[in-house]
This record gives sequence, C-alpha cells and structure tokens, in this order.
Amino acid sequence: MRRFFAFQERNTSYKQETIAGITTFLSMAYILIVNPAILSQAGMDKGAVFTATALTAIIGTLIIGLFANYPVVIAPSMGLNSFFTFTVCQAMGIPWEIALTGVFVSGVLFLLLSLLKIREMIINMIPQDLKHAIAAGIGFFIAFIGLKNAGIITANGGTIIGLGDLATPEALLALFGFGVTYLLFVRGVNGGIFLGMGIATIAGIATGVIEKPAAFIGSIPSLKPTFGVVFSHLHELWTPEIFAVIFTFLFVAFFDTAGALIAVASQAGLVKDNKIPNAGRALVSDSAATIIGSILGTSTTATMIESNAGIAAGGRTGFTSLITAALIFLSMFFSPVLSAITGEITAAALMIVGALMAMEVKKINWKNPEIVIPCFMTILMMPLSSSVATGIAAGFILYPIGMIVAGKGRDVHPVMYILFLAFLAYFLYM
Repeated sequence: MRRFFAFQERNTSYKQETIAGITTFLSMAYILIVNPAILSQAGMDKGAVFTATALTAIIGTLIIGLFANYPVVIAPSMGLNSFFTFTVCQAMGIPWEIALTGVFVSGVLFLLLSLLKIREMIINMIPQDLKHAIAAGIGFFIAFIGLKNAGIITANGGTIIGLGDLATPEALLALFGFGVTYLLFVRGVNGGIFLGMGIATIAGIATGVIEKPAAFIGSIPSLKPTFGVVFSHLHELWTPEIFAVIFTFLFVAFFDTAGALIAVASQAGLVKDNKIPNAGRALVSDSAATIIGSILGTSTTATMIESNAGIAAGGRTGFTSLITAALIFLSMFFSPVLSAITGEITAAALMIVGALMAMEVKKINWKNPEIVIPCFMTILMMPLSSSVATGIAAGFILYPIGMIVAGKGRDVHPVMYILFLAFLAYFLYM
C-alpha cells in the first residue's frame, strides 16, 4: 500500500493521510445536501439526486485516487449544477431529462479529448489570468445564488435586484447559518461549512422554521427516477439549441475542472517544471465520473476545490481520497437528516464557498488593461447574466482583441484565436 501510493516519495504516512481524508470529507460533505437542493429546482427527484450525488462522488474519488494518485475529491460541480438548473432548465426551458442527456454526451466528448491529451494540451495554453478569473467568477455567481435562495437578495422593479425582507424567519435563519459558518472559518475549524450547516439546521428545527425529520437513519433513496434516463432521450439532442447546451457544458466544465486541478496540485506541491504530473489520468478520471454521474442522475462533475482543506491537513496521495470515499458511503444512510436541510441552510455554504473561490482574483495581473478588462468582464458577467458560459465567452472574446490592440498579438497562443471564434459563434447564436 505504501509503495502503491508512493508514501515515501511524497513524505506522508497512514495517519497523515487518514486525518486529511476526514478533513476533506468534513469540508465537502455539504455537496450531498446542496446538489440535490439545487437540481431539485430543475424538477429532478431530490432523493434520487442525493443517492446519485453520493455514488458519483464515491466512484469518481476512488478513480482519481487509485488511477491518478491524487488526494482530491471528484463530485458534482457547484458552479455547473447552478448552470444546469438556473440557466439550462429554468432560463432556456429545457427539460431536465434532455439537459442530463447533454451532460452525458459532453462527458463522452470529455473522455475522448482526455484520452487524446487534447484537454491537457489546452490547459497549458490558456492564459493563467483568465483561469483565475473563471474560478473567481463562478464564486461570485454561486454566492449570488445563495443570497437569492435565502431571500436576502430579491427582484426589484426599480433596480432589477435589491435587498429582501431580512425579518422573515427564513432570511434570519440563513443569516444565522452564515454567521456561524463565518466564525468557524475565522477560527480555522476544519469542516466549518458542514458544521455551520448542522448548527443552523438544529436551530431551524428548534424554532419551527424547518420541519423535523421523521427519522435519524433511513434507507438510501431509490435511483429509479433518474437512473438511465439519458439513454431514452439521446434522439432528442439533434437540435441547434441542444448542441449549444452540449457545447456550453463542454467548455464550462473544461475550464472549471482545469482551474480546480491546477489549484489543488499546486497546493499539494505536485507541480514540477510548471507541469502537473498524471494530469492526463486525472482528467480521464473526471471525464469518467461525469459519464457515470449523468447515468446515475446528476450534473457534471469536477475536482472539488474543497480538497484543498485535506491537502492543507497533509494529504499527498490517493489514500486520502480512499478515506473520503469511505466516509461519503457511510453518510448515505443519514439521508432523512440531510433531506431536512433547506435552501436557507445551503445559502451559507454557497456564500462561503463563493468567497473562497473569489480569492482567485488576487492572482490576476491588475496592471495591464488588456488583461484587466477581459478578466473583469469574465467575473462580472457570470452573476449578472446568471450564466457561467456567458462570463467565459466574454473573457475569451475580449482577451485576444485586447492583446492585438496592445501590440502583443503574437504572445497569444493560436488556440486562443480558435476559442475566440468558437465563443463568438456562441454569442451570436444565443
């Protein structure tokens, strides 16, 4: 086991890896609650999505741990589940069954691109500043979703959006949960998001804002409402609108995963000579998880940035992932408790995770306008348009133009010009 995971080479131990695995689980366990809550708003069965989320996280995490020896978790992406629900299903009016089929097809394309090492090649060609802007923009977007779900931010006829009624029980509970989670984070408590949500849930049940769960331990919800749905809707994908959705899933998931993978690999000290070891295997693992997840019944997966918590605790190998996967499996038997957690509870997680992702802005070069403006528009357009893809498209269109005008067109990799044309076509179609 030590040789398989290269304990000696990465200067780690069973104890260190186990503590890291527990820390990672405490930091990412909220996804088991938040993902069903978000996807259920697209019309999906909440119980089935819970089981699909857990199984996908278990399988994806085991694959990347054993196949790529990475101390990270693969689970449904927080940014992409919001895109799935609020942009594809709600804004575009596409039924969740067809949207999920789009996720499946994009996963297959991901796998092909990964096996051909095209994803790995493109990751190394994208300007670092835009990578940071994408991660930060997704953070602002999901934080905005959390504020909206809690009723803290609402629609306003005069200013489009405005402050909601903070005196409502739901808003007060969300603010309480956010405050508790914030304090735990400031104190450096591992698993602050999960603990904060637990405390807020207990407070909600005690005050009657949340209905008390009927049981503590229960059976695992059935996958029947979502399992295998993608295979019966493949014939409905042959429309320009669905092609645009698949294209968007492909691009959004590509850069979401790339940014997270770079972040966790850097923190773990795995980057050598500006290259990520086993990057190809890590990307194949992520692609496989997306395919499996879509079949089970959940949106696109990605490397979870919360894996950094476990890495900070000493995780250096895939053994950390094995521990985390085992804990995710055990958590599946507590679905009655987890299902009682509402949008007011998950709001705190969305806001805190959004803040953590927004920290990427500090890594952007804010001195040159040809870099500042594309990065700024990438970040700004995501929450304002409620679309991750729109933000990415804005940045990738503006960046080559700015560099050419600044006389630096030769510094832009040819792939960026190809992406410029692709995103321009995306904007013209939309």
